[in-house]
Amino acid sequence: MEIEIATIGGYEEVGRQMTAVRAGTDIVIFDMGLNLSKVLIHDNIRTEGMHSLDLIDMGAIPDDRIMSDLEGDVKAIVPTHGHLDHIGAISKLAHRYDAPVVATPFTIELVKQELQDEQKFGTENELVTMDPGESMTIGDGGVELEFVNVTHSIIDAINPVLHTPEGAIVYGLDKRMDHTPVIGDPIDMKRFREIGREDEGVLCYIEDCTNANKKGRTPSENVAREHLRDVLYSMEDYDGGIVATTFSSHIARVTSLVEFAKDIGRQPVLLGRSMEKYSGTAERLDFVDFPDDLGMFGHRNSVDQSFERIMNEGKENFLPVVTGHQGEPRAMLTRMARGETPYELNDGDKVVFSARVIPEPTNEGQRYQAEKLLGMQGARVYDDIHVSGHLCQEGHYTMLDALQPQHIIPAHQNLKGLSGYVDLASNQGYDLGRDIHVSSNGNVIQLV
Repeated sequence: MEIEIATIGGYEEVGRQMTAVRAGTDIVIFDMGLNLSKVLIHDNIRTEGMHSLDLIDMGAIPDDRIMSDLEGDVKAIVPTHGHLDHIGAISKLAHRYDAPVVATPFTIELVKQELQDEQKFGTENELVTMDPGESMTIGDGGVELEFVNVTHSIIDAINPVLHTPEGAIVYGLDKRMDHTPVIGDPIDMKRFREIGREDEGVLCYIEDCTNANKKGRTPSENVAREHLRDVLYSMEDYDGGIVATTFSSHIARVTSLVEFAKDIGRQPVLLGRSMEKYSGTAERLDFVDFPDDLGMFGHRNSVDQSFERIMNEGKENFLPVVTGHQGEPRAMLTRMARGETPYELNDGDKVVFSARVIPEPTNEGQRYQAEKLLGMQGARVYDDIHVSGHLCQEGHYTMLDALQPQHIIPAHQNLKGLSGYVDLASNQGYDLGRDIHVSSNGNVIQLV
């Protein structure tokens, strides 16, 4: 069976992930993502009303025209998890393919919301849910799609595995090796080891290289949880304002913030459109059980009314959890830093960033500006209370040992970011150009 892999997006940057695998005449697309930084550098751009070709020209979504070079039919579109760099282009591109979108329940719900917000294209692709540990047949050529449970900075994440007569294709974006997650099951390393040793083994492993240049092992989410607990408990006797921000999609972190706010005698309130979207969806699907009195407000007027209530009843009684951890211009924390909300920051007020800056120039510049503005208002910034959602070098070593793939395609980084992974794989006996395939966007790699 002929096996080809098209590296469509995410092979020269972090963002706009998209990969297609052709096994015989059956094609499976993994991820259709957005490069948010390409959108954020433009003021007041709303992607919902934009044409896909304009977004492709901006570098915001994958240029999928290479798909016409693959001789076969797309049988499934498979996003690995609900982050926008993996699902943010589905509303713009999926309608071109007569294929269902197959994903875990939380991811499908987020895809559904993206499609509902879309204003330019009508998408009629069937939405199919599949749980981690389950499989489905793809086409008529003896190809099977399996979901293996992984842990990441969003719930319900998987690594899809395409089983072909020539061996398994393991799509390894995005994960960390968490054996004690705060929400959900641990990463299924037992299944990865089985896949590496059954039938024809692993033909190809496509790997997320976000932290490939970092030594050591990525800690568990429990480490971030205990760090966050220590920081917030240290503020128990502070009688001023405390504000926290984190990734809206990081449900485990939001859950910890809600719990610890209660522990120090403050009422948590989730503020911001994406905060309401992700936490509300997680609660509706029974992934979390938030307190009955937890407020979630996304609409601008509702948010400002909440800020007015906090100021009237006393900042010392509340802990707002807001959007804006990357300094996004329209997010809640940035508006607070600019003095554009009813919430007044005073000398000594605490701002807790339970997130790191995404290592990309736009984010770094915006975050720097937001922190400076907060400091000008007298706020004390608690930075980097976080653990990454991506493997560091020892995690990559463990995955290579478990899967023992014949071929490797590093992804999810630029050339500099891929270098650490190439070095690590080279030390394990792989050769660049022979079985390590460093690709770029718009390439097709023929494996069989």
